[in-house]
Amino acid sequence: MLHTFVALVEDKPGVLTRVASLFRRLNINIVSLTVGRSEKQGTSRMTIVSEASPTAGHRIMASLYKLENVLQVDDIGQYSSVSRELALIKVAATPQTRSHIFELAEVFRARIVDLAPESLMIEITGVESKIEGLLQVLNESEDRILEVSRTGRMVMRRGEHTSRVLDAMRVAGVETKDEAEEEIVEIAAEEQV
Repeated sequence: MLHTFVALVEDKPGVLTRVASLFRRLNINIVSLTVGRSEKQGTSRMTIVSEASPTAGHRIMASLYKLENVLQVDDIGQYSSVSRELALIKVAATPQTRSHIFELAEVFRARIVDLAPESLMIEITGVESKIEGLLQVLNESEDRILEVSRTGRMVMRRGEHTSRVLDAMRVAGVETKDEAEEEIVEIAAEEQV
């Protein structure tokens, strides 16, 4: 089962290493990892997609929250959300095949972002299946894929969102990460009911 975690972390050296090491220690594979600046000054947003058992989600979330420099963690795979990936695809192109590639880009609502004498670069944004579909069509046609660069999955909950974990911490007056972990486990148990 895929779990999607979003973590708000301090923008400091070593945070990514700590997160990756945690997943290594738990023997859980990271399928996708995206990191970038967030809306809050001095923080970054990590979106981590991992493959683990259905019951492992709470354990991973609590372990992430215990890490130094991790401010907030949310397992949003179970909620209504918007998910996107970005891919750049460089395709070999001759004057005879260019029009076909332009048509494919239009069908998949992608854009041509670079045009060179022997290649085209396509930018596509969307859900993973949309990107996989374009790659499959390009592989099946006479167009030869030269390079592919993809981001990991980026995810946000739909609508207005305030983290129940942070709300619970404020109400309970939680000061330490151990107390926060207990609150996370209690909230997760409530959500399962």
